[in-house]
Amino acid sequence: MATHEMELEASDEAFDEEGYLLANPDVAEAVRSGLFATGRQHFDLYGRQEEPRRRLRMSSGIRAAKQAKLERILPLVRRDVAALRQDHCIDCLPASVRERWNIVDTQAVSRHGYGDEAKTIIARHPGGLVLDVGAGCRPIYYDNVVNYEIVPYDTTDVLGVAEELPFRDAVFDAVVSVAVLEHVKDPFRCAAEMVRVLKPGGEVYCEVPLLQPVHGYPHHYYNMTHQGLRNLFDGRLTIDRVWVPQHMHPVWALSWILESWSKGLDEATRERFLGLTVRELMGDPAAATDFDFVAGLTDAAQTELACGNALLGRKPPP
Repeated sequence: MATHEMELEASDEAFDEEGYLLANPDVAEAVRSGLFATGRQHFDLYGRQEEPRRRLRMSSGIRAAKQAKLERILPLVRRDVAALRQDHCIDCLPASVRERWNIVDTQAVSRHGYGDEAKTIIARHPGGLVLDVGAGCRPIYYDNVVNYEIVPYDTTDVLGVAEELPFRDAVFDAVVSVAVLEHVKDPFRCAAEMVRVLKPGGEVYCEVPLLQPVHGYPHHYYNMTHQGLRNLFDGRLTIDRVWVPQHMHPVWALSWILESWSKGLDEATRERFLGLTVRELMGDPAAATDFDFVAGLTDAAQTELACGNALLGRKPPP
């Protein structure tokens, strides 16, 4: 099992225009809109002083590894799937599939490394293949991991949707999916597909948030309880355990909610909000509706942090 580092810190000595724009899509958009002439101009003015800006690297060695992996993947694709072999990936995302599952173009970039559990699973199958459903743009490229995505990142191996995996039955040694099933229209169908492409005895590792606010890819449909996550796979897998990983500890949700709440207030109200004690915040919510930090929260922040949502609909006439 070989791995390839995809990122380097941008510096005067190590700067690459294309790599800088790939690693910083906000800068790329600013260059396209004319705010900056080049990525290098942004780096000289701001990037050097900001939190370390990073540039993606796709070396010739990594390109060769990707081509070898694509050759290995092609025989695993079902014959009834419209698959287009491109230089950088296998495209199984025709317009009809994009429309059916409401896939839209996005500038959102998920660029996270694997947690310990996923790393352990990947390491257990050095000569096999692990399918990463909704891989995002990975900072490390693994020879034995098939990066499956709806976005053609430079680490993407196969383009497609999670509800219709384009692979034959029972071809993967393991399947991982981290913070993805909240963004799909049909998580039950995704779970069934993940199990379908798994070899007998293979393992699935899946993470889904519960208390995270609205985030990420333009569509965020479902958060899940531990019972909901189990229910997706119950009857399809022998479930060893369901637990809370360290990086999904409740303190992450608490911090996220408070930070987003403070950003949804005007400056004066924000300062008062940040000075409240935990005891004050734990008061009766019904009695707090007129408080400025409640009444003054923007609609966008309310949508992101909502305790719940309501729907009113009408059946069309025949």
